[in-house]
Amino acid sequence: MRWISDHEYLHEKDGSIFLHNLITGNNSEFLSSITFDQVAAYDYVVSADQKYVAFKSNWTKIWRHSFTASYSLYDLAGSTFLSTPDIPHQVHLFAWAPTGNKMAFVWENDVYVKTSPAAKAMQVTSNGKHNKILNGIPDWVYEEEMFSSYEAMWWSPGGRYLAYAEFNDTLVQNIEYSWYGKEQYPDTVIFPYPKPGTPNPVVKLFVYDTTNISNITEVVVPASVGAGDHYLATVTWVTDERIAVQWQKRKQNELRFQIYDFNTKLDVTSKTGWIGRFSPSNPTLSADKESFYIVMSDNNGYKHIHHVTRGTATAVTSGTWEVVDILKVTNNIIWEDTHYIKYVFVSTGPGLPLYTLRDNRDAEIQVLEDNTALEVLLSEIHMPTMRRDFIKKGEFNLWYQMTLPPGFDKSKKYPLLIDVYAGPCSQTADFRYRLGWAAYLASTEKVIVASFDGRGSGYQGDKLMHSIYRRLGTYEVEDQIMAAKEFTNMGFVDKGRIAIWGWSYGGYVTSMVLGAGSGVFKCGMAVAPVSKWEYYDSIYTERYMNQPSENLEFYNNSTVTARAKNFKTVQYLLVHGTADDNVHFQQAAQISAALVEEQVDFEAMWYTDKDHGLDGSANQHVYTHMSHFLQSCFA
Repeated sequence: MRWISDHEYLHEKDGSIFLHNLITGNNSEFLSSITFDQVAAYDYVVSADQKYVAFKSNWTKIWRHSFTASYSLYDLAGSTFLSTPDIPHQVHLFAWAPTGNKMAFVWENDVYVKTSPAAKAMQVTSNGKHNKILNGIPDWVYEEEMFSSYEAMWWSPGGRYLAYAEFNDTLVQNIEYSWYGKEQYPDTVIFPYPKPGTPNPVVKLFVYDTTNISNITEVVVPASVGAGDHYLATVTWVTDERIAVQWQKRKQNELRFQIYDFNTKLDVTSKTGWIGRFSPSNPTLSADKESFYIVMSDNNGYKHIHHVTRGTATAVTSGTWEVVDILKVTNNIIWEDTHYIKYVFVSTGPGLPLYTLRDNRDAEIQVLEDNTALEVLLSEIHMPTMRRDFIKKGEFNLWYQMTLPPGFDKSKKYPLLIDVYAGPCSQTADFRYRLGWAAYLASTEKVIVASFDGRGSGYQGDKLMHSIYRRLGTYEVEDQIMAAKEFTNMGFVDKGRIAIWGWSYGGYVTSMVLGAGSGVFKCGMAVAPVSKWEYYDSIYTERYMNQPSENLEFYNNSTVTARAKNFKTVQYLLVHGTADDNVHFQQAAQISAALVEEQVDFEAMWYTDKDHGLDGSANQHVYTHMSHFLQSCFA
């Protein structure tokens, strides 16, 4: 569903889009499936004035968030498509302005603006160049690690100004890998990918005035940050003339929040680790447009809401718990006087997901989805049960959750599989409802599947999370071994049948655990694992490890390859996609080479032209293959 006003939302049914009015209760067709079919569209975006629709078609994936698509403009009043929309095919990004029907798009790494659907597209930038200069869209490392988005342009609230970032990757070294396809000769995929200690992209921020095509202003980086390598972290418009920007030094333990057009700034420094959970949180502007709220660490190291005014941050919430995010800020008068504020309430666990529509008094208006049909279906199946608790380690309560086989009997012995991620600020014991591989293993194979959040995990304060700062591959690995021992001591785990598996960072921890030579684990499965942090990207790795020149000892001590000889006593399955743009196949290749050098017998499975997510047929195949591997291990 998509809100288009305080009392109206759009929802899909049978391929058509319907408009639901909460005041009248009327439900009417807004876009027919026939209209979608005319341009083979898979999605749509409505202009702010609700006069036009941009239909998306010809979707082509690039990286995790990025894609290209074709956009067809549709006039709702005339029920017709514009014959000459002046938008090229295979656009990287499209964005309506927040008012009216202006639009901006990125094509071939340059930014364009149209002041109306019928207007000619105006080219804002002209220096875009593949793998060198990107305007309005982030390069690979910013998309993956800083923005978690493919958007690097931001409309002002009134739609007059458009801010956009320029990424200069000229000095960034390229990664290359083969794309096998079906042709006689494979292609080579090449793109800039900065690694720890190597040149980073150079970023600039500009503001374009749509009423004056020659008026493009650079937003200057504060001297305290701009003197060295730095990052653009967040961009938020305050008003149509004021813009708020967060800049970070490359080390990511210092932050400058700057509101341009008046002298408001906030400097934040972390003395124990990095700033934020991953990247800095977005600020939420207050009604006065001169102060703002932001989630940041308080003096006790817990993430809480702070009100920032005139450069001073005052905590609004407190306690030994953490705020995850700010959804909206409004003053009490507006809240009390607005009778048509509605929101969607989503419960994701521990029971079946529930979606309801509620008003500002928390009264239920409508049940959108209660999953009753699924509940009836599952009632006829013997489903696993969940156990959640914590293990005390020093001053920390380290949480775990177990998926237990149906009819679990604590007097019996069961095989145990540790499902691990364990990356910085991760959380796997989270009370979220899941129906996946763990449920299958518990129900069909009678395996206990456990997840454990050790040191380095998130949402319990910086002291726990920053335990692994500058020392990845240490405490988070040790704690998984400790947890397996604790589970064994509970009396219902067969200590001769304990396994571990993980994907990405979890694959790294799996490999490090098996290479520790603890004698606890019989086997393990690592999907797309890191083998050596110097092979991974700069923003992520340096956030937690700094640059190799600053922390060489722990870079050298955190490799899987150095532990290769210890794999002789375990069964190991190594899995990777050959087209993994994130954790490159290079990582698995180096693990394989080290194991071969030590004459270790192991199993491996690669997936041709598959990326980090192993989608499509590879996804079912990898879980089937791991199930067979686990059956053999536990036999």
